[in-house]
Amino acid sequence: MGVFTYESEVVTTIPPAKMFKACILDGGDKLIPKIVPYAFKSFEYIKASYSVIKGDALMNTLDKITCETKLEQSSDGGCVCKTSNKYYTIGDFELKEEGIKAGRCKEKALGMFKAVEAYLLPNPDAY
Repeated sequence: MGVFTYESEVVTTIPPAKMFKACILDGGDKLIPKIVPYAFKSFEYIKASYSVIKGDALMNTLDKITCETKLEQSSDGGCVCKTSNKYYTIGDFELKEEGIKAGRCKEKALGMFKAVEAYLLPNPDAY
């Protein structure tokens, strides 16, 4: 089994506390299924990180994917969402960065954060 790490960063105008509540605390079971219903099949919380252990994303070549997200205050009052994904391969399968990019991980993370931002901007009292 090998481990490949891929990191991405997304900037949003939403403050970190509001983004944390919307994405992390209420995201998995309330907000994300409402605004991006195809994003996740199920969620299990483990201190603001999560693992994918079943599903199409594993492509029969990965044992699991773990993701850790950090939300940091930006100078303009918004936040920087930093995500670190670790891909655990099955057997001697070797994952290359091109394969991760082909799976559009960065674009999917950006899309999810931007969907939350698009929901929160016209609904400032939602969170």
